[in-house]
Amino acid sequence: MKDFLKQITDLLNYEIPLGSKKVEVTVKIILILILLLILAKYFLNLFERLTKKRLKVEDRNKFDTIFSFARWFVYIIIFLVTLSSTGVNVTALFAASAALLIGVGLALQTFFQDIISGIFIIVDQTVHVGDIIELDGKVGRVEEIKLRTTRAVTIDNKVLVIPNHLYLTNSLYNWTQNGIITRESVEVGVAYGSDVELVKKLLIKAANDHPNILKKPEPLVLFTNFGDSALNFKLVFTINDSFQAAIPKSDIRFSINKLFKENNISIPFPQRDLHIIGGTLGLSKNEEKPKDDSEEETTTE
Repeated sequence: MKDFLKQITDLLNYEIPLGSKKVEVTVKIILILILLLILAKYFLNLFERLTKKRLKVEDRNKFDTIFSFARWFVYIIIFLVTLSSTGVNVTALFAASAALLIGVGLALQTFFQDIISGIFIIVDQTVHVGDIIELDGKVGRVEEIKLRTTRAVTIDNKVLVIPNHLYLTNSLYNWTQNGIITRESVEVGVAYGSDVELVKKLLIKAANDHPNILKKPEPLVLFTNFGDSALNFKLVFTINDSFQAAIPKSDIRFSINKLFKENNISIPFPQRDLHIIGGTLGLSKNEEKPKDDSEEETTTE
C-alpha cells in the first residue's frame, strides 16, 4: 500500500518538461487546473441559466454575446491565478514566450478590435436584430449580432458577414432606428415649357395609385431646380417597409412614364446640335480655325 501511495505521489509530483528551468509544472498542477476549470464551467453555466430566466426575450441575445466574452476572461484569470498559487513562476512563463505572444498579439489585433466593437454595439444599442442597415454601400437586414461579427441578409437573400470594427471606422446608416416607416423619393425631369401644375398632379397620382404607399403623410412633390435641359422634380412618399423600397420606387417610375406619355409630357435627354461648315479645305494641318462663340461644336471638312 505504501508503495502504491508512493507511486501516486511520484506521479503527481512528476515535472512536465517545458524546456525552461524557471518554469516548473507538475502533473498535480495540471490536474488542479483542470478541476478548477470544470468547476468554473459548471458555475458559469448555472449563473447563465439563472440570469437568462430573468431577462426579456429581446435581451437574451445581447447577454449571450457579452457572457461568451466574459466566460473566456474568467477562464484566463483562473488559469493564471492557479499557476501562480501553486508555485509556478508566471512571469518567467510569459518571458519565455514573449516572442510568441508578440506575434499572436499582432495577429489578433483586428480580432480584439471586432470584440470591443461588438461590446460597444450591444451596450449602446446602435444596431438591433431586425434593423435595416447600410454600410459601405451594402444594405441588409440584421439577423444576428455576435461578439466579433454581425450577420445580415440582403434583399436578394445574400448573407453579409460584417466585422464589427467596421462600425467604428465607417459611417453606418440605420434605416429603421426610428421605425420601419421611411420616406423615399423618386426624381424626374420634364422639358421646359411643360405644365408644371399638371406634372405635380400626375406625380401625386402615381404615388397614390400604388398600394404600398401610405396615404398619411400624403405624397409630396418638390420643384427642386431649373436644370440645364429640364425642370427637375422630386416625388416624396412614405412606405412601411424600407427593405423593399426598390420595388415600389421602380413601380412608380413605370407609372410616371405611362402617365407622362398619356398627357404629352416629355422627359428630356441631353442633346447637342452639330453645325457642319464647309470651305475649310485650304487650312493646313498646323492652322487652327477661330471658333465662333455661337457654335456648340465645329467639324471641318
